[in-house]
Amino acid sequence: MNNSNTAVAEATSPATTENPQVLFNDFNISQRLKDRLAQAKYSVPTPVQARAIPPALEGHDVLATAATGTGKTLSFLIPMIERMDRAPLDAPAPGKKQLKPIRSLILLPTRELAMQVLENYSKIQPQAKHESVLVCGGLSEGAQLDALRRGPRLVVATPGRLEDYLKRGEISLRHVEMLVLDEVDRMLDMGFLPAIRRIVGALPKTRQTMCYSATLDANIGEIVCDYVQKPVRIEVGSTSKPNERVELRAYMVMQDQKLGLLEKMLNEDAGTYLVFSRTKHGADRIGRKLEKLGYETSIIHGDRSQSQRTAALKAFATGKSRILVATDVAARGIDISHIAHVVNYDLPNASDDFVHRIGRTGRASATGVATTFVMPQERSDARKMERELKISFDWRETDKNIAKEERNSPIDLGKAGDLMQLETRAWKTNPEGTNLEDTAVPSRPRSGGGGHSNGGGFGRRRPGGGGGGARSGSGGGRSGGGAGRRGR
Repeated sequence: MNNSNTAVAEATSPATTENPQVLFNDFNISQRLKDRLAQAKYSVPTPVQARAIPPALEGHDVLATAATGTGKTLSFLIPMIERMDRAPLDAPAPGKKQLKPIRSLILLPTRELAMQVLENYSKIQPQAKHESVLVCGGLSEGAQLDALRRGPRLVVATPGRLEDYLKRGEISLRHVEMLVLDEVDRMLDMGFLPAIRRIVGALPKTRQTMCYSATLDANIGEIVCDYVQKPVRIEVGSTSKPNERVELRAYMVMQDQKLGLLEKMLNEDAGTYLVFSRTKHGADRIGRKLEKLGYETSIIHGDRSQSQRTAALKAFATGKSRILVATDVAARGIDISHIAHVVNYDLPNASDDFVHRIGRTGRASATGVATTFVMPQERSDARKMERELKISFDWRETDKNIAKEERNSPIDLGKAGDLMQLETRAWKTNPEGTNLEDTAVPSRPRSGGGGHSNGGGFGRRRPGGGGGGARSGSGGGRSGGGAGRRGR
């Protein structure tokens, strides 16, 4: 392992020059692997595959920055499989049982990404179930440990769970020949750096390493250079702005017409839809509404169990569900190639969230459409996003005849039943009629000045901070500058 001041080599190889005519059959890989790629219907590599695979096959370290959806997974799986197949381990002596060592390790930030990498591995490796193990939280620890004791040659893991097994002596990484760090920037954002350092410290120094990151600023570059030696540097596409193959639309729309606008889009434009909600409660609500309208819909967010998240992704990936409603955090693990439309039902909190969201469509060589719903009070925030990302929306007006969501009917204050209904409503909705997310529910409405709990617009990492800061028209919200419990 080299020091942090090791230079990043701009190595020259056939892979550094993009050649649109290159095929997977042109790579220096076994005929058996070529046949598996053909059976999986892989024929023409993407730019990152064309540039990363040849130097990796030669044993070079690789440091790559590439936009989401560029085909990174195959760019490290193919060299990894070829390396392990080309130099298989000697069989143990007759009558002597010997545990096979782990030869390759892939680290990713989320279990969904890890599961999808293994799925891709199984497409081109028939014995995947017997020679690979998924190590991550949220799944049975006993099953993972049993699989590790059988001696897999490949481990695909999230850093937290793998570090735990290392500390407990449940896994040995002394024989790893190839390490892949995928989505390095995201792993660092999630606080995995200490775990990664401990894991890398348990690996041989003579290994081959491939690092992938959407961005590579000075801090990330300094950290990554601790793990690679004279890497071939690869940059494919822009990672700080939306993919040029994605059409960017924006609709000015009122809150109560968002669902009607989404239904109109679903009726007019074919294809799958990934719909982003700002909150978990909002995702549930949108999903329920769409199901009532007759659409097959899956939902994924942080409060869903691992089995629910896995089932939702599978239903969407296989076409059982046309729509997947997700929050930003949960969507970090989505790697599905056929998404036709991304809909920002709620404006994202920051520009990098916007880039990440719409990066789910227009993947590889495909095109896609990303539509953002913008309420009148959010127009300045959307314009700010255009300036920050140097993009231009195709601004559109919403049809005024689009149906509005049903609102609460007027209350007759002369009826006791309606008064009870009023008390129940007060904590369910805010003055704008939007559902409040992740807040404690008071037993009854409080008096005081009004304020919106989701104050603030684009560019703020967290909702809140609005004047008054009340939850449901009451005074004294969480982070606002309003009065106290009695509305003083």
